[in-house]
Amino acid sequence: MPNRPPVSMTLIAVSILVYALMELWNREQTLLPLLISQYYSPALPEIQHGEIWRLVTPIFIHFGVFHLVFNMLWTWELGRIIEIRQGAISLILLTLIIAVISNLAQYFASGPVFGGMSGIIYGYFGYVWIQGKYNPRFGIKLNPSIIKLMLGWFLLCWSGLLEKLFDLSIANTAHTSGLISGVAIAFILVLFSRRQARR
Repeated sequence: MPNRPPVSMTLIAVSILVYALMELWNREQTLLPLLISQYYSPALPEIQHGEIWRLVTPIFIHFGVFHLVFNMLWTWELGRIIEIRQGAISLILLTLIIAVISNLAQYFASGPVFGGMSGIIYGYFGYVWIQGKYNPRFGIKLNPSIIKLMLGWFLLCWSGLLEKLFDLSIANTAHTSGLISGVAIAFILVLFSRRQARR
């Protein structure tokens, strides 16, 4: 695989830049324009007034070094696979779709203060998992240990144990909606590819 897939690197670079600005410059001024909204009610007034970037930008917000590093490692590993196998445009479109779905789901579940790339990561994971399993042309299958690790972490987050032990706030709805989105998109593309092959 090429060492420098541009979209994956850009996602990581922007996330690191946002975290650095939050920590070293001004946390509030960096954070507020990137949140999906500053309000829970009325719903999404900024987006209704044209600030549509907010549907995506929460993915670049991280609330700690561990949060950032963990997410960037998986963004690199999974995003790079998709980008190399199917191209930069495919990764951009996949990222945007999963970001909008997972961010909206998390907003309506818990309110506007959340962030992180983990919804995207679970979307990438679901996508690569299904593509590798059902699309021979994809060319890469996830190691079963990676599948178990990702699903195990998913269930551990939902258990509430991490929140109790470490006082963490975990965007489980973003994880879930991201995973479902990635799996659904992969299945749709696999079915479309099979229909095209039959024709």
